[in-house]
Amino acid sequence: MMQMDPSWIIHLALSRGAVSADAYVVEEVAHEAYVRLGELESLRTSRETRCSLRLFLRNGCAAGSTSDLSPRGVEELVENLLELARDASVDETGGPPSVDLLGGGLDDVTLWDPSVAGSAVDATEYARRAEAAALRADRRIVSSEGAEAFERDTRVAYAASVCPTRSFRASLLGVAVTVIAGQDDRMQQGHWYTTARWRRGLASPDDVGREAARRACRRLGATSVSNCEVPIVFDPETAATLVQALAQAVSGQMVCRGTSWLAGRLGERVAASAVTIIDDPVLPKALGSRPFDGEGVPARPMAVVAAGVLDRYLLDVRSARALGLPPTGRAVREREGAVTAGPTNLYVKPGPSSPKEIIGSVDQGLYLTELSGPGVNIATGDYSRAASGFWIEQGRLAFPVHEITIAGNLLDLWGRVEMVGADLVFRRPIAAPTLKIGRMVVAGAPSKSLFD
Repeated sequence: MMQMDPSWIIHLALSRGAVSADAYVVEEVAHEAYVRLGELESLRTSRETRCSLRLFLRNGCAAGSTSDLSPRGVEELVENLLELARDASVDETGGPPSVDLLGGGLDDVTLWDPSVAGSAVDATEYARRAEAAALRADRRIVSSEGAEAFERDTRVAYAASVCPTRSFRASLLGVAVTVIAGQDDRMQQGHWYTTARWRRGLASPDDVGREAARRACRRLGATSVSNCEVPIVFDPETAATLVQALAQAVSGQMVCRGTSWLAGRLGERVAASAVTIIDDPVLPKALGSRPFDGEGVPARPMAVVAAGVLDRYLLDVRSARALGLPPTGRAVREREGAVTAGPTNLYVKPGPSSPKEIIGSVDQGLYLTELSGPGVNIATGDYSRAASGFWIEQGRLAFPVHEITIAGNLLDLWGRVEMVGADLVFRRPIAAPTLKIGRMVVAGAPSKSLFD
């Protein structure tokens, strides 16, 4: 890998007339394999380097990116951004982080596994194993949509005119498989996956395949249900999508624009008291961890929602200045050079209940295992998703359900959380344990009356 020190880019920008500048450089080597029905359909090894650069003049700023880090390529980017900055309107909230924000120690979040720096051989083997295990797991598995596996080795470096270079290295591995189960002319799909920073944290590809098969087979015989309003239990995968929707609503850009249902609600109750949502960028080996954000600000854990009360937004420097709040070190550097704000490891703090206890508390209701479609209006909090899962009867899973829609409003939904599970697992950077919502509207496929 290249020498990860973008300070020369900063020096170049300052020498050409910039008042200040910052640069965020990423270099990644990736190996990806895709297998279907035992045949290797694609194998790709890629190496990518890109630089996101911001230049600030006294009256304007501009941001851009390039994958050409040769002296000539960077010079062209600098000149183009200087021209754009001269024509830009004055932005009182612009500018890089102040020196005091960039100070302090950086946590060791142990994100790099040295074994994830080899060839594509491991990715191919993992994909083959996952699919093979799924296909032989149950006689009702009739086909495969394929299995894929990847390994990535990434280096990140940040430099600014007000601070020296800081950097970190991270690895990431993943395996996923999708298979089809069939019985009596009915077909159902099942999918499962695993991701980890370190190889030892990755679930066995064989276990991933068997779980995908189990999920496909358990959906056979699924039916719809009549329109109703019942308690709904979100499994950890579907519960995480609720946290994802909240993450969008607490993003600094959305709040500044007034396009979030959580704008202006700091200090207000926005969820049940059982709900605490943490964003922690320094969890060791976690998928969303990082020692500093996209503006070089050291990462620190914080509560976004504390016992149901909205405590913090996810803020980069610009959105923090616009809102008159302290930055929270949640800047994200987008590929085209812009800076936004987003979560790291965002999760619902586990509660005391097991999934079995939560399901057992429901007389009649739904246990959700899959959601699809956009269906979330971040401005209003209105929520409507296509869903599938299992009908709960007298505290037990009775039969599989599909072709239904659940609907409500996120403020009401979070306010109706009655039970929080103890089964938190970080399969993605955004995670949640099992959640029980006291009441939600359910619409069956044959009827549209709820939405007419």
